[in-house]
Amino acid sequence: MGANTVVIFDFDQTIIDDDSDRWVVAELGLTHLFNQLRQTLPWTSLMDRMMEELHSQGITTTHIADCLKRATLHPSIISAIKSAHALGCELRIISDANTFYIETILKHYGLWDCFSEVNTNPAVVDEKGRLRISPFYDSTLSPHCCNLCPHNMCKGLVIDRIRGSLPENKRRFIYVGDGIGDYCPTLKLKGDDFVMPRKDYPLWNRICSDPKLVNAKVHEWSSGEELKSILLNLINKPAIAQDVKVGDNGYTPI
Repeated sequence: MGANTVVIFDFDQTIIDDDSDRWVVAELGLTHLFNQLRQTLPWTSLMDRMMEELHSQGITTTHIADCLKRATLHPSIISAIKSAHALGCELRIISDANTFYIETILKHYGLWDCFSEVNTNPAVVDEKGRLRISPFYDSTLSPHCCNLCPHNMCKGLVIDRIRGSLPENKRRFIYVGDGIGDYCPTLKLKGDDFVMPRKDYPLWNRICSDPKLVNAKVHEWSSGEELKSILLNLINKPAIAQDVKVGDNGYTPI
């Protein structure tokens, strides 16, 4: 089934166990400034402001990259990604992090070449050596009009674009995520697709609140070992054998 399957991952608290933005803020001593500005700026603008502060302190992109390389990836998640890729799945990322963070971490763990596409906020190093982070969508030019998503990114629209670009025989999706921003793309999934929400995280809570709104089959996970086991099971078995009975709390795990 691998060749017919597209696996889409969120990044923060899904592939990595931390939030990469908050990780850099905490590790490089910006928590106080971050807390001061948190309510005054949109998230992506706030992260760009954090990069400005780091640059003013003489902290280079090399320092930032070294910090990112200390972020934790569970060994089973590394293995799951490599195994899914080896089975012929097409792997993509949709994330509200940024290109610099994601590329740095994935290359460090030998996973970059497993992914055919990364959809996230652009990040470039300017002529002064400062990391600049900009929104995936410029809402002042082309607002996406989705009330479930932040102004800078609608993951559901990305899902629609990906599905529309694929041949009919390669449109079976597995979506792996944790956050509330993963709910909109979850609603875009169809009956022969799967969603894997991280248990007790916002996406899981939202699905449990009204599971009838979700067409995809739901399989929760809590650990790297569970993610690997469930993901590879879904890839290797026909969709018809993977139905999940919905219960009072939303669903039962695989």
